Amino acid sequence: MRSFLPKRGSLLLMAALLGLGSSVHAKTVDVSLGGTMTTGGGGYYGGGTTTPILTFSPAQITINVGDTVRFTSAGGAPHNVHADDNSFRCAKGCDGDGQGGNGTPSSTTWTSTVTFTKAGVVNYHCDQHQSMGMTGSITVNAVTPPAIALGNYLSGNWFNADQGGSGFQLEATSARDPATGLPVMLAIWFVYAPDGSGQNWIYAQGTYDPSKSSVTLPAIVTNGTKFPPNYVAGDVAASSWGTLTLSFADCNHGTASWNSTMNGYGHGSVPITRLTQIDGTTCPQ
Repeated sequence: MRSFLPKRGSLLLMAALLGLGSSVHAKTVDVSLGGTMTTGGGGYYGGGTTTPILTFSPAQITINVGDTVRFTSAGGAPHNVHADDNSFRCAKGCDGDGQGGNGTPSSTTWTSTVTFTKAGVVNYHCDQHQSMGMTGSITVNAVTPPAIALGNYLSGNWFNADQGGSGFQLEATSARDPATGLPVMLAIWFVYAPDGSGQNWIYAQGTYDPSKSSVTLPAIVTNGTKFPPNYVAGDVAASSWGTLTLSFADCNHGTASWNSTMNGYGHGSVPITRLTQIDGTTCPQ
């Protein structure tokens, strides 16, 4: 991806910015079951009574549609996890998983995962020990999509009509962060210095979640060099500025919010409206 930053040190800076941009995706929640415990006895000769643990822990969880539950059995007795509505039966794999899984209770250690794609409450049990209270429940919440999701159609120039001479250039790029796989967005805020001494460019870049309607990007400011032909790349100094958050209500209206760590800028927000759109992009609404 092309950068407006100088070559010297730019790769390190870009990597740092990318590393700060992250988003929340579907998660995996762990539920343990089985195992044994020993009571009584003790002392030099040991002894005591070993009994199987007949519980799921935690027995009640709440997740979102798209999340995965990972069931892990510590053995100790034959166990499985079986949905009351028969939507899954798992132990050494899950019945019908296409990989030879077998949901028959097993006393060996095993791990199985189930991904939940519908909202509702799913109750489950161990076939061998349901009558002994080995049950659990999973509440699956629906995920309401935003009114508009981030995408390349938001690229272009944005401004506030009451603040002529300043504005934002946004680009939802085709670049991907290798660590998260998320796409990269950059924003340049053409604005003025707090003391009125001149124009100022605030450069923000980071990853964004295409399922969300807002993104928070780490930002920097640069200074130190001069107009060509007196431009010297080595004289450019980049300083952390804070964060810039862009939120969108639809394809043509949004809000820019900032929280700066640099003296004089403070924090605040301003409504923004689309000024231009990149040729070939269209609003999905």
